[in-house]
Amino acid sequence: MRTAVKLGVAWALAAGLMALPPAARAQSLDPADILHPKADSWPTYSGDYSSDRYSKLTDINTTNVKGMSLAWAQRLTGGSGAPAGGGGFGPPPPSVKTTVGGVGTIEAPMGQIKGTMIMVDGVMYVTTPDNVWALDARDGHELWHYLWKTRGGTHIGNRGVGMWKDRIFFETPDDFLVAVEAKTGKEIWHKEIASFDLQYFSTVAPIVIGNHVIVGTGDDLDEPGLLQSFDPMTGELQWKYYPVPMKEGDPGLDTWKNLDAASHGGGNIWVPGAYDPETHLYIFGTGNPTAAYTSMNRGPGANLYTCSLVALDVETGKMKWYYQTSPHDTHDFDSAQTPTLVDGTWNGKPRKLVLTAARNGYFFVIDRLTGEHLLTSKLVDSPNWAEEKLDKDGHPVRVPAKDYDLGGALVSPANGGIVNWPPPAYSPQTGLFYAHAQESYAMYYLSTTDPRGAMGLGGKDELSVGSLGSYLVAMDYHTGKPAWKIRYPGVTGGGGMNGLLTTAGHLLFANDARGNLIAHDAATGKALWHAHINPTNAPESYMLDGQQYVVVGAGDTMYAFTLQK
Repeated sequence: MRTAVKLGVAWALAAGLMALPPAARAQSLDPADILHPKADSWPTYSGDYSSDRYSKLTDINTTNVKGMSLAWAQRLTGGSGAPAGGGGFGPPPPSVKTTVGGVGTIEAPMGQIKGTMIMVDGVMYVTTPDNVWALDARDGHELWHYLWKTRGGTHIGNRGVGMWKDRIFFETPDDFLVAVEAKTGKEIWHKEIASFDLQYFSTVAPIVIGNHVIVGTGDDLDEPGLLQSFDPMTGELQWKYYPVPMKEGDPGLDTWKNLDAASHGGGNIWVPGAYDPETHLYIFGTGNPTAAYTSMNRGPGANLYTCSLVALDVETGKMKWYYQTSPHDTHDFDSAQTPTLVDGTWNGKPRKLVLTAARNGYFFVIDRLTGEHLLTSKLVDSPNWAEEKLDKDGHPVRVPAKDYDLGGALVSPANGGIVNWPPPAYSPQTGLFYAHAQESYAMYYLSTTDPRGAMGLGGKDELSVGSLGSYLVAMDYHTGKPAWKIRYPGVTGGGGMNGLLTTAGHLLFANDARGNLIAHDAATGKALWHAHINPTNAPESYMLDGQQYVVVGAGDTMYAFTLQK
């Protein structure tokens, strides 16, 4: 990686920008602009509502990406007494006051940058659990910092923010939706969205659709997951959706042993979904049923609507269709991954599609208008928990011998799955769907017959025993087979799991198992450029002042790369 930066130019630009107070910049987003994002923005979790993570920018491309170098780097610091910025290129930034909110007293450790940044009007919004920063997207200097003092809870990660007009929304681990001013970071309101006493915790980046702020919440015990829509002005609840039956007469109840099992059945919602503006459908994935491993209390049925793609009417929260990727799951193989909407072809005819790679190791193609199943295939070869043949609706068929067992069962994948929550990508140039994959194995043991267990698992232990390595896979959705597959060095797994970006410059950005951010040729997979920075989130791209940037988080630091002119 070349680190030479035209610091004289950068410092002069920074000095000029610092002279402008944050309030002097527009920092506002019309929700209609998310339908057709501008080149100088990344206005929502996946860049646009299709969740393809495809940038239409072409300045950085296969012919010149080798000349890309570091434009700026900015280290972030959490806590109410944190200094502004924390370190980077250029002169020291002006003093920035941290706005402190929250209903608790705890300042939790900052954590890593795992979620997606959004960028609007030259300002980038970055999160870790309990923290939001606004950075100048041209040089990375800090504009404001907001800290939420927490009651505690699980601080595993935060997936990012949503934006509506002049306000920013984010979830807290102790289950609040918070709205702050985009210009200043000053809090506008906060609303509790789930019961902290029931051990819910919230990680999802809010998705703004019209006048709806859509948020998801989960629980690792035995409570139901939920998806909710809130009014962006007032924070008032508009609708609430549970992915499991909650009362007599609810659809899907006949797939559970009884109502008590269903209403404590999980289906948690951990990451954002995609939105189809033509049908007004919000399409997202749901988590595994609980107890995750021992299913005797759930009954022998499919346990709807866990481990499913679900399409809701965004105005009402009513379900229009579903497709279950793991009926009666017994391995914690949730399907809470972000799906991708594609206007493609099927059997030579135009078709509105949704593509998803599930944690269980299978790749699915579904008609997004109706939920009709079109294709199921393996993303990689190792999954052995299901039969080789699918059922009549394209579902993998569970092998009972791979369930919980006193003597242990060797299963692929391990608990973490072939894929996990980091977002995939799709390129309309190549017609390929891209995902990271890990081929892992674990021994699944039944340690107790008590179905209550711990952490919603049902008293079952798991021991990871090995890996065949990790891959970058480019799937042809027409055939369900990889167009190409790159195996990263080593067989211990890990790495290569932090999300992807494709661009109209025929590029695919990914990170490998050794901590490199790599630019690949999207058609062939050939590596063209790399930087060793240990990324922890998915990269994204935007244009400012006629210059294209590629940005990514790594631990506590933001990195921006560009072509030096």
